[in-house]
This record gives sequence, structure tokens and C-alpha cells, in this order.
Amino acid sequence: MIAGHFGLAAIVKSRERSAPLWALMLATAWLDIIFVPLLLAHRESLQPIHTGYGGMIIHADYTHSMVGMLALSAALGAMFLPRLGRRVALVIAAVSASHWMLDLVVHRADMPVLPGNLGHLPYLGMGLWNHPPAAAFVEFILVVAGALMYWRAALDVSAKAERNGRLASISAAMIAAFGLLVLFLDYTS
Repeated sequence: MIAGHFGLAAIVKSRERSAPLWALMLATAWLDIIFVPLLLAHRESLQPIHTGYGGMIIHADYTHSMVGMLALSAALGAMFLPRLGRRVALVIAAVSASHWMLDLVVHRADMPVLPGNLGHLPYLGMGLWNHPPAAAFVEFILVVAGALMYWRAALDVSAKAERNGRLASISAAMIAAFGLLVLFLDYTS
């Protein structure tokens, strides 16, 4: 799941207007951002099992472990605390944690509870990627819902400020277009 994470960030922005959209977009990708240097350092890895959408088993035993996610999400929230305040920092931490929750639905059983799979507990994952059309549909719904909810909230803000809603419409259209493009590219790869 890639695009669906950003759709959820747009949904959260529609409800929590004081949170900057860029910070929510960063938060929703935070675990994957930290994953990349660990991948390059060979501490985490990708194992192709087939070509196409969801065709990898992701060995992200630190960034995508449940405890690792909680630590990384708390750290991200703490970074925003001085600048944006407690409420927004908690929202940002929750959006970061939502990444793991969405991944839990689509990933095969490749997400450990403890970092490095300490204790050799069972891996978690519901495996929606085993059904690519269903997984893509879930992402599609998240992207469309995010764009629509963001658009409605932005129009409301524009109306209260007695401004033209054109910028709100353009922003929502861009969220939808880029989200659907990422989903298309991911699904057809």
C-alpha cells in the first residue's frame, strides 16, 4: 500500500485543520522513509515473490514491527511537539501509526511484533495483497475518500474566509490525481 496511506492523511487533514498537510503526508510515509536507509544498509530487505502489485515480502523487522512502529511514531510526534503543540503532535504520531495498521491489512504475514523479531513471535499480516484487485480497491477508496473529504473541508474554509473555492478544488484534484497515478503505477508494475 502506498497511495492509500496518503488518502488517509488527506482524510485526517479534513478533520484536523490545524495539522499541516505536509506534516501529515510525512507522517503517513514515516515508517517507509526510515525503512529506506535500513534497506540500503541491508538491515531490512525486500524479497520478490512475483511481479506486480503486492509482489514482495517485506522484511522490515525494525521499522514495521509493532513496537518499532510505536517508537518511531512517538519520536515523530515528539519532533513536532515544540512547533505544533500537543494535539497536533499526537495527531501526527497517530497518522504515523496508522501506516502500520493499514499495512497489517494488506501485508502477508511479514510484520513482527518486536523489533528484529525478538522472541520469534508469529509474524502478522492479513494478506489482502494475495487478492490484488481487492487490495487495489481498498487503496482506491482511501484515495477518493481522502480527496473528497479534503475538498469539502477546504471549500468550507474558503467559504468562511469568503474566498473562491478554486484552490480547494485544485488541491483536491491534485491529491486524487497523484494518488490514483501512484496506485496505477504500483498496480501495473
